[in-house]
Amino acid sequence: MNYIKHLTGFFEKVSIDYDLNPTHISLYMAIFQLWNQNRFQNPISISRDELMRISKIASTATYHKCIKELAERDYIIYKPSYNPFRGSLLEVCNLDFYTKPVTKKEIKKLTAISKNEKVIEQVINKHQTSNEHVPIINNTNSINIKKDNTQNSKKEKNESKFSKPLFEETKNYFLEKNIPEYEAEKFYNYYESNGWLIGGKTKMKDWKAAARNWMINAKKFDKNSSVRTDSKTYNLTPNQLHVSNHKNYDEAL
Repeated sequence: MNYIKHLTGFFEKVSIDYDLNPTHISLYMAIFQLWNQNRFQNPISISRDELMRISKIASTATYHKCIKELAERDYIIYKPSYNPFRGSLLEVCNLDFYTKPVTKKEIKKLTAISKNEKVIEQVINKHQTSNEHVPIINNTNSINIKKDNTQNSKKEKNESKFSKPLFEETKNYFLEKNIPEYEAEKFYNYYESNGWLIGGKTKMKDWKAAARNWMINAKKFDKNSSVRTDSKTYNLTPNQLHVSNHKNYDEAL
């Protein structure tokens, strides 16, 4: 057992493990001292009181927390006995392969990962109401989905404002305005064929407004419609050709 190489690997591992504090290091050095006294045998029997005395840890809760976290991070393998008359077993993990120096790039990467884990842990501790683990949920997609659903619902709501009229409604509306029924039929057939679009592009919002525009245009081309100026009245309907219905095609032109 090369304890110099082992300690070098331990401090290399600790230097990039930002979740450990001086209490963890102190406890590990106490464990190393007992391991050294047992001639580096694995596993060894340990005493909590003795480790707390060497590491200068005064709180039992702090001791259990630190030894548990050292085991979680593969520094040791801890097997508690739960028997006051028999010591717990502890195996020191091999750390010789950590003697290779860590590059600055790897240190920055590990630092960023550790900071993110601390932020997540702080959020969990802030909102956790029980000792059970609270899962981390990424709400970004949920927010986007909720936003899209809101926009779609607004769009559907705007589109649902228009309700296509029945022909009877259209006819009655035209008759109320003293417009012939055939104009109502022309209006209804025209917009029914193009999907009730204004100008062939825009979705209709108010069919009665479109009907009133239709009536105005229909009056412009009415047979009896005319425009009066200061000096003269002009008929908007072009005069038809006055020709005979019975033409003799035997006559020369």
